[in-house]
Amino acid sequence: MQTAKKEVCELLNRLPEDCSLEDIQYHLYVLQKIERGLKDAEEGRVYSQAEVEKIMAKWLPK
Repeated sequence: MQTAKKEVCELLNRLPEDCSLEDIQYHLYVLQKIERGLKDAEEGRVYSQAEVEKIMAKWLPK
């Protein structure tokens, strides 16, 4: 597992030189959400397809 500082440095190296602070913030946000999702999956905090369909059925028209 990398340190947060190393991950940020690698992200900055991948972004174009002319990116804005907003671009950097967005990419950091996405990276954080992906890492949280992977951790949730590793720890078994996931929904089955059937559970998702049941939850979404409340929101989606028939």
